[in-house]
Amino acid sequence: MSDLRKINIDGTEIEVDGAMTLIQACEVAGVEIPRFCYHERLSIAGNCRMCLVEVVGGPPKPAASCAMQVRDLRPGPEGQAPVVKTNSPMVKKAREGVMEFLLINHPLDCPICDQGGECDLQDQAMAYGVDFSRFREAKRAVDDLDLGPLVGTAMTRCISCTRCVRFTTEVAGITQMGQTGRGEDAEITSYLNETLDSNLQGNIIDLCPVGALTSKPYAFTARPWELTKTETIDVMDALGSNIRVDTKGREVMRILPRNHDGVNEEWISDKTRFVWDGLRRQRLDRPYVRIDGKLKPATWPEALAAAAAAMKGKKVAGLIGDLVPVEAAFALKQLIEGQGGAVECRTDNARLAIGNRSAYVGTAAIEDIDAAGAILLVGTNPRDEAPVLNARIRKAWANGANVGLIGAAADLTYDYEHIGTDRAALDAAVKNAHDIANKAPVIIIGQGALREADGLAVMAKVQELAAKSGAKVLVLHTAAARVGAMDIGAVTEGGMAAAIDGAEVIYNLGADEVEIDAGAFVIYQGSHGDRGAHRADVILPGAAYTEENGLFVNTEGRPQLAMRAGFAPGEAKENWAILRALSAEVDAKLPYDSLAQLRTALIAEVPHLSKIDQVVENEVVALESEPLGKADFMPAVKDFYLTNPIARASQLMAELSANAKARKTDKIAAE
Repeated sequence: MSDLRKINIDGTEIEVDGAMTLIQACEVAGVEIPRFCYHERLSIAGNCRMCLVEVVGGPPKPAASCAMQVRDLRPGPEGQAPVVKTNSPMVKKAREGVMEFLLINHPLDCPICDQGGECDLQDQAMAYGVDFSRFREAKRAVDDLDLGPLVGTAMTRCISCTRCVRFTTEVAGITQMGQTGRGEDAEITSYLNETLDSNLQGNIIDLCPVGALTSKPYAFTARPWELTKTETIDVMDALGSNIRVDTKGREVMRILPRNHDGVNEEWISDKTRFVWDGLRRQRLDRPYVRIDGKLKPATWPEALAAAAAAMKGKKVAGLIGDLVPVEAAFALKQLIEGQGGAVECRTDNARLAIGNRSAYVGTAAIEDIDAAGAILLVGTNPRDEAPVLNARIRKAWANGANVGLIGAAADLTYDYEHIGTDRAALDAAVKNAHDIANKAPVIIIGQGALREADGLAVMAKVQELAAKSGAKVLVLHTAAARVGAMDIGAVTEGGMAAAIDGAEVIYNLGADEVEIDAGAFVIYQGSHGDRGAHRADVILPGAAYTEENGLFVNTEGRPQLAMRAGFAPGEAKENWAILRALSAEVDAKLPYDSLAQLRTALIAEVPHLSKIDQVVENEVVALESEPLGKADFMPAVKDFYLTNPIARASQLMAELSANAKARKTDKIAAE
């Protein structure tokens, strides 16, 4: 039941929910209130006092608008709406005083500060501060923290807004940061000088309103006004986080999150944010052909001719990797099937039901987690498979949801009931389905539950549990390309083994997690010199996800467009264009000459891919029930930081992976 109240803000009368704070009511009225500590996704601290406003008829002093609710205001003497002023002389004087205090100890090192040019303190000092300070004493200095290889610190700049402390505690679920001391000696610090142990820690860089927390890998490499900004989609996991890629010339300099309430809110994982150094290293920038057992550089005509000669008249198979846009997968499917071959995208042997969208995508949207009273995780560790989704589950848990886990126990940053590790525990959960009914339940099933031989039986069991409890099901994928490739039908009955069985030529489109046996001729098309390129007989260099426009469908079935932020290095080309050129060489020319024509053909075949940024509702088609195996559910992701060729090419990801391993090893007493 809403509690609507009238309120007069700067002469404009509006009606808002009484539970709203004054700062939120001012936003509804279109009035900007300066703030440092307030953040709409974090708890209210009320400690920077920048958001002061005047409440007419209230106490004779300004009030903090972030900490006062609309329902706390008294109406006027004749019942008029309470009046709030945001630009009166009292407010102006108060804000100038607060800003003067904030700048007392702040070092004026803007020219060398990484936040210079996109700093809240700079902007608000200009807009709401005064041009002088009455402070003459020496400024205090604070030792810098070592938070690890990602977050650089200059704690003398800190204004104690505590956003980083609240984020790490409430959203990331770690307890290493806090504030010690009082008054002049108060400082933000880490517990016993520990480094941060979270795969979401980079978000505190965005949250910091001054230059106290900055990006270590990006430090001193570029200024914000030198960068070209491109809004695109992340492919490091299947969540499809909305990101902004900032480039300088041809180089990607940094990756930042964009707000999307339905997908990633405004957070991204550390792999998404810092993987950009992997886009520069170990790149394939020219075609290669294997001659006398050795890969030799070749021209494009030579490489395409060699690939076409190998394919003509032979039995061919196509494999689709984890980072491939839908357009390239569609072009490969048409090319290979035109040659009488088979294609397969389930390169990890996941038993995903062909043509049944409710069984390989599910029926839940990511947003359904927010309202869930019960969440069941089956064969998944979301902290490693989709850290931002894990933060959302933590938020639901903090709001009172009960979380259950069937699978290997792990530290998920929230409390959960560990129901069991094997298929028998899933059977037991089906029998007790009434326990979670009436709680708007959501079941999240991971790839660890679907990769074994009985994957379809496990999915059928989950569907049965969902039917009995009224739950929605979300299939959590680990590969960004998987749902899109399943949508276009890039699959073979019997899976990968059936697709490559007896194939003389294997066209490997960026599948680097696969071992291909000796014997077959391998054409590899991809962006990095990873496992797939080492096994190849012909290498065709393709673009990475920041270097071509492409369509990706995320784990909930939402099609999203990734936009090109820069150009591929050397002679590398866009993936769909390589396949189009090769099709002409094998005398089976694909019927499109531009990406627009390709997308038209794609949408004619799979109409729902035209619904950009919409979650398509999937009709439940129940799978046939089969007997379950006996085994435990195994986690799908072994090492969070090294899941794809771009991450494996990154020096920073290698360092983070080594640090994570070192943390897990038992400490010796002397340590």
